[in-house]
Amino acid sequence: MGVSRMLRIGRMAMGASLIAATVASLSVAVPTLIAPALAQNNTSKPITVSPPAGAPMSFADLIDVVSPAVVSVQVTVEIKAADRNSTFDQFRGLPGFDEYEDEFGEGEDETNPEQDEEGNALGSGFFISSTGYIVTNHHVVENAREVTVTLKDGKQLEAEIIGSDEQTDLAVLKVKKSGNYPFVQFATKVKPRVGDWVVAVGNPFGLGGTATAGIVSADGREFNSGTYNDFIQIDAAINRGNSGGPTFNLQGEVIGVNTMIFSDTGGGSVGIGFAIEANSAKSIADTLIRDGKVVRGWLGVEIQSLDQRLADAWGLKHNSGAIVRSVTTGGPAEASGIKRGDIIISVNGDEVKDTRQLTQRVGSLLAGSQNTFRVIRDGKEQTLRVTVRARDDRALAGVEFDPSRSGLKPPKPGPDDVTVDGGTIRQLSVEEATKFDVGAAGTGLIVVKVDARGAFARASIFPGDAILEINLKAVKTPKDYQDAVAAALAQGKKDVVARVGCGNQARCGDLTVLRPIEIAPAE
Repeated sequence: MGVSRMLRIGRMAMGASLIAATVASLSVAVPTLIAPALAQNNTSKPITVSPPAGAPMSFADLIDVVSPAVVSVQVTVEIKAADRNSTFDQFRGLPGFDEYEDEFGEGEDETNPEQDEEGNALGSGFFISSTGYIVTNHHVVENAREVTVTLKDGKQLEAEIIGSDEQTDLAVLKVKKSGNYPFVQFATKVKPRVGDWVVAVGNPFGLGGTATAGIVSADGREFNSGTYNDFIQIDAAINRGNSGGPTFNLQGEVIGVNTMIFSDTGGGSVGIGFAIEANSAKSIADTLIRDGKVVRGWLGVEIQSLDQRLADAWGLKHNSGAIVRSVTTGGPAEASGIKRGDIIISVNGDEVKDTRQLTQRVGSLLAGSQNTFRVIRDGKEQTLRVTVRARDDRALAGVEFDPSRSGLKPPKPGPDDVTVDGGTIRQLSVEEATKFDVGAAGTGLIVVKVDARGAFARASIFPGDAILEINLKAVKTPKDYQDAVAAALAQGKKDVVARVGCGNQARCGDLTVLRPIEIAPAE
């Protein structure tokens, strides 16, 4: 049985030396600012189509009208020798690989070092202005040295990269030759519905001008790789080389930018494709045209979605929002008065349902701007004025894990262990605090043993983790824990909420997480 994968569908390699990448993510937030509409020639108008009533007998008229705005994107990239050799790292150490390197010359040779190579790749794109701006995917033009676009009539034009945003996998090009180009517009007024007809046009496998039809299969798809993106799922066939191309509605408007597919055939279409939603794509494109980059707002918090179980444990009426698990010292949240345990429920009047929505809301804010945050603190709503700063994704992603903590053995049982429902605990010692890096001595409880299928196990709490708080109150001794559980039971609660410090860096980094622990059997 084949392995199902999420694959980027663009940047189809034209040579054996360029290997297509497997995607576990893609990440669309609304960008820092929404730019005004692109300036057009007074006589220029976007392509529009009058849709037929009911199910169309043919898409031919639609495709004839919109196809001139769709381009094939050819990219020349420089492939570093180090990147090329990294492809073989997964095989190093296997029997016979050293002999393979010796025979075929894949190993290092100081007298004849390997040279960087040139590679070619293909993708798709589409004009969004008469002056020659083109939208495509970031991964299509990543590390591009030269970019050429081919029009429907076969004419090839050189293009330059105006801006590219890795987080949303979107990029904007501009053809160098001035002209009055046919262009299409994004469908920003009416959201596509599941079941609506769609037509995808692009350059799969280098076959420019290929059109396929289908329907909207689902909307609002989310992937871990796409913090800032919401995807529309379509069943129109899209393949490698379609990345960056448009999916149209029957009015000839772009409802999404084709970006990736689900495939269990090694990269072929199985009718499950994903396109970046039009409103988000337009916002990113406008920002890239104006600024050349997307600068997102940064709040400086660790967050976790509020759900019904957590809300019940805390006695809250709200069951949605983003819980502040921790606040970065010296960050904008701390400076604005946001505290650990606050539940953010709106930003500038826009509802926040979960962590993803908060990330998108904050990512859309202008660095340095003051904004209104609505939070729940101690069960009561209040308003805070929050000034966000510019987000530095590279700095925030630059956390290096300590490999010595990846394989830690759980704490050894001791005479001070106390048995509670779910396992055994004891006060965090100096040695354990240092070894597991889960807090300071005396600030919490180390989990020594976890009962199979017990309350700790069901809460995904492991030996070596530290329980730092119960229901937002510090627990320093096993008795503190027992008293907190007893108080919750007396109030008729089924769960308590523990703030847990992760004891194994390889499993969950240095995060603290909120875990509901069952204290009474479910009815």
